[in-house]
Amino acid sequence: MATLLHVQASPMKHLSFSLRTAEAFLDSYRESHPGDAVKTVDLFEAGLPEFGALEAGAKYKILHGQPATAEETKAWKRIEKTLARFKAADKYVLSAPLWNFGIPYRLKQYIDVIVQPTLTFSFSPAEGYKGLVTGKPVLMILARGGAYGPGTGAEAYDLQKPYLEMILRFIGFTEIDTILVEPTLQGGPEAAAAKLAAAMALAREKARTF
Repeated sequence: MATLLHVQASPMKHLSFSLRTAEAFLDSYRESHPGDAVKTVDLFEAGLPEFGALEAGAKYKILHGQPATAEETKAWKRIEKTLARFKAADKYVLSAPLWNFGIPYRLKQYIDVIVQPTLTFSFSPAEGYKGLVTGKPVLMILARGGAYGPGTGAEAYDLQKPYLEMILRFIGFTEIDTILVEPTLQGGPEAAAAKLAAAMALAREKARTF
């Protein structure tokens, strides 16, 4: 039995194009993989750990084998708990909207929590940086109000998909697939509904062999 983790990064619930597409994928996945477990972390409701001065200080003390205070140890355990839940999955679906040409702040917070040396990546003078989350597929479902693909003239404004691909590759992912739901704010409600329907159909198809 495999475990699929859905990282949900939109607070808009039923209004979210990325979430509705992800739900279509998950429904199809459950039908095609009845023995697998599907778990979701809703980043706007998960109570993510902070990563401020306390957590940063704990990180460097603990990772370098230095004594940490009780408060620092407790803070770092919260980081480890979130990170362990992420690493425990065998497959991943990440659904997110584009906000201000980038990613929602909760998703960036989650990334800052789980991207940690010795845990999701390593470094050595001989090998350089090396991702430690390997052999696992990830599907990104990304919704955008505009169109940012090749030939649109807006490619440079897309700081969502390239960044997510980069950070996922940095921690070891090589099987990265993407479903884009775009544009959702051009052409009126009917055009947006058609884009959503097409994305949901593609999601259902991909789920069968994921």
